[in-house]
Amino acid sequence: MAMNDPKHRASGGWRDRLAMWRVRRMPVATNFESQPEPRSIGLYAKGMQLVAGQFGQGGGVAQPQAAIWDAAFADAEARAQSHGFGWLDDLATVGSPMAMAKAQGWTFDWIARFGHGRGPGFRPELVGRRLIRWINHAPLLVQGRTPTDEAAFLASLSAQVHFLSHRWPQATVGLNRVEALSAIIIAGLILTGLSDTVPPALTALAAHLEAEVDMGGGISSRNPEELLDLFTLLTWAEQALEEAGRNIPPEILTALERIAPVLRALRHADGGLARFHGGGRGAEGRLDAALANAGIKSLPSAGMAMGFVRLTGARTSIVVDAAAPSARSPLAHASIGAFELTSGRRPLIVSVGSGAAFGAKWLAAGRMTAAHSTLGVEDISSSRLGRRGRGAFVTRADTTALRLLSDDMGAGLHLAHDGWAKSHGLTHVRDLMLSHNGRLLAGTDRLNATTRLDTQGLSWATTRKSDLPFTLRFHLHPDVEAHLVTDADTVSLTLKSGEIWIFRHDGTAKLRLEPSIYLEKTLMRPRDSLQIVLSGTARGLDTQLGWTLAKAQDTPLAIRDLAREDPASQI
Repeated sequence: MAMNDPKHRASGGWRDRLAMWRVRRMPVATNFESQPEPRSIGLYAKGMQLVAGQFGQGGGVAQPQAAIWDAAFADAEARAQSHGFGWLDDLATVGSPMAMAKAQGWTFDWIARFGHGRGPGFRPELVGRRLIRWINHAPLLVQGRTPTDEAAFLASLSAQVHFLSHRWPQATVGLNRVEALSAIIIAGLILTGLSDTVPPALTALAAHLEAEVDMGGGISSRNPEELLDLFTLLTWAEQALEEAGRNIPPEILTALERIAPVLRALRHADGGLARFHGGGRGAEGRLDAALANAGIKSLPSAGMAMGFVRLTGARTSIVVDAAAPSARSPLAHASIGAFELTSGRRPLIVSVGSGAAFGAKWLAAGRMTAAHSTLGVEDISSSRLGRRGRGAFVTRADTTALRLLSDDMGAGLHLAHDGWAKSHGLTHVRDLMLSHNGRLLAGTDRLNATTRLDTQGLSWATTRKSDLPFTLRFHLHPDVEAHLVTDADTVSLTLKSGEIWIFRHDGTAKLRLEPSIYLEKTLMRPRDSLQIVLSGTARGLDTQLGWTLAKAQDTPLAIRDLAREDPASQI
């Protein structure tokens, strides 16, 4: 699950131990009502790394000799996240005797070390995540174990359900709270004797969804992967209710119906999500699995979807961030106006991505405007952080104009935002037009001062510094091979599929290829990549750059629909 609030205590305290001591006197499940089935999807490559003794998180690669809890994590948050047992999905995907031995050994070691309320794993969302993983993979965890071990496993499960039933209000609003409440519902329905925990959790979840999922199916963080995580949890809760013969609250059904078309709008042609505001592309196949489980056949949202605009032409998809970042999310990105482009199964133009899985420095870097495929002024982000450089933005850019465009040639948008209006008197205007056949994207980026106040601000900025440098960036996926053509005004881009795209510009700026980086939490470490950079100086009241991205050679039909390589294997 996406991490949407890193401001948590790093270790368990006396309140957790006291709460766990109290709940151990409450009813203990005697068995499972039905055979649990694994619903969460892991990564085989990461599972194999775990089997080999490598656990990568927080920007480092730890090599635990005995248990994952002994690993030298890069930071306290990475250590805490390991207590959510998300890695259990990866080991289950491998399914070998060695993988089962690791899964069982680490789980029963956790019960012995931390089961009484010690350690960092008692934040409500981590307890919920752990409960769901233990239930999903219960057959793997108890296979071949003694009756004493099975009893200890059920006792620990029961204690954590009761603990969470009392402590879920401590979860932050949004995904964390949905994760905690969904876990109570799922566990209460499948564990014999714990069904009394379900009705209060259902009532709380229904009320929370009404408050947190807006009428358009979006959430306040505007994190696409977080929306998928929330949607997935609700589908699991819905399935558990159906299998138990329980009525499903209308609030859950309504939330699913609203979210599904938004997720479809945020999905690229390759099946992955747009990577903005702390979210990644999602594990391979997970989005399709969640939509299939929900059984909702609605089309992608038309127009705006959670503040994003989707443009499509044949096999080309573009997702544009067209709204202000969240006012409260510590993972929000200064990415207003940025876009990502995917051609068939191959990402071409991307964002750097979220650095949350690689430590605080990468987290901060991934949030900046320079980490996105859009324009920046003086290397200052369109939305700004406070002095400490973390938390929610203290100054946020907002859209001042937005129009969707359509004609016989294609579809596009006109967008303007005020990210540098107060500081420089400049408005960024971006026009994008994608042809119906998906072979040509034409763009224009402008910096202009239109009002008297803007003109005064620009005059002050130019007095302070005679030149106002701007940089227009297009970050490339690591699999894209890029070469400057001899005239230095053209870039040839070759995808692994054999497809070739050509980038050109109008000559008003200097073009170069520079190193970039690609961040994705499914990878063990950041991947090197390249970026196309256009740099120049804003002059007068209106500075304009024109550019095009055109397909010169298509993907051969014989390999057009082959899936991409699993990015987790590219480490």
